[in-house]
Amino acid sequence: MTDTPLLVADTASLVDQYCHGLVRDELGLATFEARLGRGSPAPGTTFFDSRTGFAVRRWCPPLLGLEPHCPPAAYLARRRELGVLESGRRLLRAVRIAAHLVDTGTAEELTGPPELAATGGAVAREVVRLEHLAEQVADTSGTADAFLTNLAEAVHAVSATAAAFTSTEGPGEDAAVAGTPPGPGAVRAAAATWLSGRAAGARLAGPVLVSHLLWVALTTGRPLQLHALPGPRRAAALTAFARATAGLGADVVLLGGGGPHDHTARLAALHPHVYAGIGPVDPYGGPPVRDALAGALERAPFGKLMYASGAGGLPELHVVAAREFRLALEAVVGGKVAEGAWSARDGRRVARMIASENARRVYGLD
Repeated sequence: MTDTPLLVADTASLVDQYCHGLVRDELGLATFEARLGRGSPAPGTTFFDSRTGFAVRRWCPPLLGLEPHCPPAAYLARRRELGVLESGRRLLRAVRIAAHLVDTGTAEELTGPPELAATGGAVAREVVRLEHLAEQVADTSGTADAFLTNLAEAVHAVSATAAAFTSTEGPGEDAAVAGTPPGPGAVRAAAATWLSGRAAGARLAGPVLVSHLLWVALTTGRPLQLHALPGPRRAAALTAFARATAGLGADVVLLGGGGPHDHTARLAALHPHVYAGIGPVDPYGGPPVRDALAGALERAPFGKLMYASGAGGLPELHVVAAREFRLALEAVVGGKVAEGAWSARDGRRVARMIASENARRVYGLD
């Protein structure tokens, strides 16, 4: 399937509201394959033998001057021939992404927003990962009180330039805790315990400190992105957090993560400040984006849905995510038009909203 006149002009430039940077080094076949999946492939196979691997072989070789579905070794040879910078430039620019919002808090050293912007010929803004910011602050704060004071100052300082904040842990699994900001005494005690037992560079731990981070971030007015992970306890905590944060003046954007798009779309429908990300947020093994989009369109107002790739490491994953998203729009939105349920004008308008306009409004990109 290719783009049709319904969407070819209307989704020409996507806004990717959540992604990561790229690796800077040339990759051999084994290291490239490892980035296409998680865990271990079956004996005698690689992660090229997966949905993502097949999609890479379908969409990416033509962008580097090869035939679709060429052998992985031939593709990697061409990639090395062009070099990591030129191959990345060709791949990213071919999929017409106008803006990347980049989570810079990964443990791995990836390209930052300026480098991604230069590679893709696009705008790139930072999404600040709260846990990573807190860990940086902790390395220069001696006491719990100093840490909490410096942390609040750091969050507000970076909010001046950040597009959004994000958290890997989010509101956790306890609905009672998620629905109420932790008290100062509990926060101070949790900070003291964590600081006393950590080595420099250790990851932030503890639901009280993570919850405190979320509530501090909300005071900046910047959007807060949360990963909606599977499980009934996490769903209940996310529901409590969405309810408790209404009226604070900051938007909460729920990224589908492991697949609970139905739940995130329902929360977006219920709460004026809640939005839902649509796309293969986990490009390694999330649900088909077509299914997620179809379900979300049945449950949430169209102005509450926004594209999010979650891609990173390989430019190929950005390509696959964008291609799958456009195909999903064509199949789902185009299908509504084809069956007469929607007019062509309305279909184009909805496609533009989800592909870019909603994100531009929420993140203030215009």
